[in-house]
Amino acid sequence: MDKEYVPAPADTEAVAIPAALLPLVEEMAKNVHEVWARNRMDEGWTYGLERNDALKTHPCLVPYEQLPENEKDYDRATSQETLRLILKLGFTITR
Repeated sequence: MDKEYVPAPADTEAVAIPAALLPLVEEMAKNVHEVWARNRMDEGWTYGLERNDALKTHPCLVPYEQLPENEKDYDRATSQETLRLILKLGFTITR
């Protein structure tokens, strides 16, 4: 592994997400969680009160609505950053 790697995500700080897209952020966040959960379950992970890598248990293997707010915020941040990059690259999102 190259120890010189320095992450350099696109600078999207100045990109505002229009209010009309805010419901999309939540839908995307839920889908991010669903994809993550499906991938973990496909790898043999199951729900457990505590994360245990050896036993492959994780407390976040629950429906999105049951996640603690800090976990939802993580998924929302991923969704927001994705939308900001799409907008920064000049794409438009319409219904």
